[in-house]
Amino acid sequence: MTGNLTFREARQVDLAAIIALHEADELGGHGDAWTDENRPAYQRALEALLADPREYVLVVERDGVLVGSMIGTMLVELSGRARPHILFRSIQVDAQHRGKGIGAAMMAHAEGEAKRRGAVIAELTSSRKRSDAHRFYERIGYAQSHLGFKKTL
Repeated sequence: MTGNLTFREARQVDLAAIIALHEADELGGHGDAWTDENRPAYQRALEALLADPREYVLVVERDGVLVGSMIGTMLVELSGRARPHILFRSIQVDAQHRGKGIGAAMMAHAEGEAKRRGAVIAELTSSRKRSDAHRFYERIGYAQSHLGFKKTL
């Protein structure tokens, strides 16, 4: 049901499609929009992510159309016996393509990449509003373990 999926690291040419995924996200509500005003900030952000060896920006295409993206950040800790782990964030699958196995395939691919990079633990963030996503993450083996906080500076 997933069709012909391709997984690869993002490129600048993918940026408008990645932002469109976030812009269409009614639950996340970050106010993303691919506009002339916002474009330079998004371009700088992706350049920084792609230049940092601790970061991995994954995109998934279905039959040549970008339908999902996420960021993986390798983390170094002094706790937990200093085991390397990865934080997955900004996880998006196009709403029209959800429920078709693409998210599970994307997560499995990202976890494989994380293992290749040395991670032994994977964690992710998800908006409190995303009850469907939370059920999905639990179904693929993630357990809620922490309570997060944010502050606008």
